[in-house]
Amino acid sequence: MANLLLIESPGKSKKLSQILGSGWIVKASMGHVRELANDGEDSLGFDLIDRRIECRYEPRDARGKKVLSDLRQAVKQADAVYIATDPDREGETIGWHLQQALKLKQPHRVVYSEITPQAVKAAIARPRVLDQSLIAAGRARDCLDKLVGYKGSKHVVWRLNLGAKSMGRVQSATLHLLCTREKEIQAFKPQDYWSVWVEYQEGFKAFYRANVKAKAAVNSDAPDDAKESKEAQESDRVTSQAEADRLVAIARANPHHVATVDGKVAQQAPPPAFITSSLQQAAGAKLRFSPDKTMKVAQALYEAGHITYMRTDSVTLAAPFCAAVRHYLEQHDPTNVPNKTTRHRAVKGAQEAHEAIRPTDVHRSPAQLQASAEETRLYELIWNRAVASQCCPARLRKTRVVTTSDSVQWEARGQVVEFSGYTRYWNNLSADTQLPTLQQGQPLTLKQAAADKKQTQPLPRYTEPKLVQLMERRGIGRPSTYAPTIKTLKDRAYVQMEKATLQPTALGLALDEALATLLPELIQPEFTAQMEAALDTIAQGKQDWQAYLTDWHHTYFAPALAKAGQQLQARGAEGIIGDGTQAPQGTAVRSPVSTPPNAQATVTKTLCPKCGEALHKVPSQSKKLKANHFLKCGAAGCGTVMFWNPKGKQYELPYAQRSPDPEAFTEVPCPVCGALLERYRYTKEGKEKVMLRCSLLEHRRGKCKEVAFFAGHDGFWSPKFGTLKLALVT
Repeated sequence: MANLLLIESPGKSKKLSQILGSGWIVKASMGHVRELANDGEDSLGFDLIDRRIECRYEPRDARGKKVLSDLRQAVKQADAVYIATDPDREGETIGWHLQQALKLKQPHRVVYSEITPQAVKAAIARPRVLDQSLIAAGRARDCLDKLVGYKGSKHVVWRLNLGAKSMGRVQSATLHLLCTREKEIQAFKPQDYWSVWVEYQEGFKAFYRANVKAKAAVNSDAPDDAKESKEAQESDRVTSQAEADRLVAIARANPHHVATVDGKVAQQAPPPAFITSSLQQAAGAKLRFSPDKTMKVAQALYEAGHITYMRTDSVTLAAPFCAAVRHYLEQHDPTNVPNKTTRHRAVKGAQEAHEAIRPTDVHRSPAQLQASAEETRLYELIWNRAVASQCCPARLRKTRVVTTSDSVQWEARGQVVEFSGYTRYWNNLSADTQLPTLQQGQPLTLKQAAADKKQTQPLPRYTEPKLVQLMERRGIGRPSTYAPTIKTLKDRAYVQMEKATLQPTALGLALDEALATLLPELIQPEFTAQMEAALDTIAQGKQDWQAYLTDWHHTYFAPALAKAGQQLQARGAEGIIGDGTQAPQGTAVRSPVSTPPNAQATVTKTLCPKCGEALHKVPSQSKKLKANHFLKCGAAGCGTVMFWNPKGKQYELPYAQRSPDPEAFTEVPCPVCGALLERYRYTKEGKEKVMLRCSLLEHRRGKCKEVAFFAGHDGFWSPKFGTLKLALVT
């Protein structure tokens, strides 16, 4: 019999099989195989009892069932089982699920951060047991996210009647960052100012300084390695045309000379090798990759054995790799070998057991990589950054010249790279400005003096890489959650891409505004960061996860939901959206589906089916609607909305609010919950079709979501529940 190695992704199977050889079977779980069931209170799949949590897990879907069935057969044929899921908290939790679902008594847990013969064989030779603390943190995150997402969505978001589908612990805090910036942009009022400058025949340009010493104190001599380029130089802001004209007149009327020349040599240390967030930022800036695309391409490189594991927040590099880079530099770039190995300071809270993202073999240059164009481009970034991290610092000569004309001072700054060092591989320096050789007291010849009229600009919207950087800085989420969170915000239509930046939609702004009133603490980055810190404490074995989660729910979340429910009941959804106070009767509420900000609602003759008041016609740009508007009740506290159905040529309530059609019910019980199945008619590829589904909406969203019988030649059939002998038409 053979040994069985259980991994997550099938993309690794071929490479691992080649490394391990005969006597090994490699099987993939296809990621998560189990999840919390959709049953119990609010379909949570777990019960909070005193300070305990009783979880109920089930296969994730039909594929999960088949995978588990196949793995059980493989286990029967194995002498020993090795669990080699990904080397992070989520991978440890998946390994635990495999142990539980496959009833493995003593599985060997092996961890490697690169798929190379040396790393994999070393891991196999030193197996350990599953880390229960990491598993506890993983299970806590799953329960916490479902608790916030399901309860918050059902008891708060859905009651708003916005059209919003969900909220989430990380998702809503991230949306709040985007909406806060958007409100700052909307509230911004531009102001005119002037930048005053002089240009000399000697070959340089200088800018007006009101106070040179104060300006020098503000401008640190340390280069800014966080920016790939700097904004164009400009003077201290002059706030009136008259003052700008006065300064230009002084410059033209008076002789100029050099007041001071300051210069010093500074060193700039190399940046560390990539972590998940910095890789996503660099790939976004240099390759125009979204965070989601970056991670997919990096996954392919990892599975092919070209790079180490790409979900990490540690800047640590293994000693053998550092030695290999040093040897590479000695052969190819000997002047760039530092006296001692470069070490980088870890980010607070980083999991130091992991490595930074690096090539598995420094001698495999980007030109030698046999991969797709996208993989090669990303590999080149990773290779360059990792090599640069082990090089000598760059040596810069920074020069500052102050000139005067009468009592007015002008300043020019320059920077010359005397030794490029690490920037041969990763250049993050601003463009060099070469200044001529000047002496104190030297007279200068004015070539031109002028003032450029400019206007202050609002803070920019975040690009995806910048948002990832902000999420990391504020402690929102972890490396594995950055890309999925941004993708969810886009999929939910809470944000949209606008000229390569993330712009909240009307729906996203309305939802954030409501949550800021109803659950203000939950959307604050600091609050979410505290939860992440608690999960880290659990992962370190310093806190019981069940006690933490039950206490958090009883002391904060349950009371917060109850308070939000009371606010919704007292004010209605309309009163929550806006300024957080009760909206007067007849006030047009901002549309939940991309309504233009200046859109005006008009009263119609159609009456509200719930309260009898006139409905208002609200313009909308939503692509999900069949018309360019929808109807909304003008009565305070009602909030009823109706949408145009072009097929029926009438306005209809949202499906969840319609009265059930008795003609649609069958006499066949749902195979999951026992409620009657109903006929549901729909159009697909231009053809009218009919299917059977559970008649209870809340069950269709939960435990009965897989109940679907499609019309066939002999009745209705389901890929999961078989065939029903029921007439197609009654």
